[in-house]
Amino acid sequence: MIRMPTDDEEDDELGTRWAVLVAGSSGFGNYRHQADVCHAYQLLIKGGLKEENIVVFMYDDIAMNDMNPRPGIIINHPKGDDVYAGVPKDYTGEQVNTHNLYAVLLGDKKAVKGGSGKVVDSKPNDRIFIYYSDHGGPGVLGMPNLPYLYATDFIDCLKKKHKSGSYKEMVIYVEACESGSIFEGIMPKDLNIYVQTASNAEENSYGTYCPGEEASPPPEFITCLGDLYSVAWLEDSESHNLKKETIEQQYKSVKERTANSNSYIEGSHVMEYGNENIRSEKLYLYQGFDPATVNLPPYSNQLDTHMGIVNQRDADILFLWQMYKRKEGSEEKKEMLKQIKNEVEHRTHLDVSVKLIGTLLYGPGKGTSILNSVRAPGLPLVDDWACLKSAVRLFESHCGSLTQYGMKHMRAFANICNSGVSQDSLEEACLAACSGYDHGQWHPSNTGYSA
Repeated sequence: MIRMPTDDEEDDELGTRWAVLVAGSSGFGNYRHQADVCHAYQLLIKGGLKEENIVVFMYDDIAMNDMNPRPGIIINHPKGDDVYAGVPKDYTGEQVNTHNLYAVLLGDKKAVKGGSGKVVDSKPNDRIFIYYSDHGGPGVLGMPNLPYLYATDFIDCLKKKHKSGSYKEMVIYVEACESGSIFEGIMPKDLNIYVQTASNAEENSYGTYCPGEEASPPPEFITCLGDLYSVAWLEDSESHNLKKETIEQQYKSVKERTANSNSYIEGSHVMEYGNENIRSEKLYLYQGFDPATVNLPPYSNQLDTHMGIVNQRDADILFLWQMYKRKEGSEEKKEMLKQIKNEVEHRTHLDVSVKLIGTLLYGPGKGTSILNSVRAPGLPLVDDWACLKSAVRLFESHCGSLTQYGMKHMRAFANICNSGVSQDSLEEACLAACSGYDHGQWHPSNTGYSA
């Protein structure tokens, strides 16, 4: 008689499961990103991954924030349990940056600065799961400490990891606006890496469980609890036997839920990149398996319901408005209105300045169309990534920080580079567009450069 291997023996043959979880934002208005990541940690721990093999990046300014109505607790669903308890504080505050993230992924303990020192010290037979949640823009992902994560640098890191021969396969899930642009046209298929993104290269992703929306949070919350794509995959994983469900099956379910309607007006296109052969594998190889899956979460029968959503870039305005409505004193309301006004004014300044730069460079008839043009599927956002970074620094030097909102203009700077505009011409246009503007709190000397 042939003896079948036990689960423990299977796990030994499979190698070690590793995970890197990244919340790329800070501030209570971005509550949802750390909630997503904490929820992911709880899922993986229940699935049998060991804490020593899970590396968590999060600013950690939400749970004990003065605005948190439930001090010390973070939830990712209106009826959800606390997901914060037990989450390791590997890299928090200023330690959440691209330098540390690349060092952790490459297993380079000497390069890590601060934090727990935990890295992905993986071996050739190991599998790695990476999950990232935050704001994004064409070619970039946000980080709470600048500079942002640029697609070309991230792909280079993955190539180095592959060259080191220190993993068998890797799965990456990314929640961010225009997250498809991180991989479109530049993600190799021969790295044994499968990628899923919340949106394609030119559309927003969305926050959900937001105040005033369908499936709103408890009334004491003034911010969104989660993100549409993220809660879709997390709640799907919690509601299935991951020894039976494949990555492809989850992709199809999550794709449908993230679309949120047949027209995609209130949702986004979940995309796939890299080695799609990995989609046939079972999810437990990356997320582990919880034998208690039969004890389904209270929302497991609601996974096909329509979700109320808020554009990621508008979520912070919603948060500020909720704060304003709850202020009681006239002076407090006045101060809150001033904050909202300053935020909106800087957004308007960014939009107008970028549009004017396009007009100055290409003329009034062509500027907008050139800056907003989208390259054909399969082509990268930009041919010269160094040029893109230089263009961003030039703009921010004269026009102020792009901020999470202004990341959407990365495509404009990429198209300026693709069209062969010189740095001198761009700087001249930036000077003309932004001369006399008071950068104030958005000056790069205060915020740092995005590139």
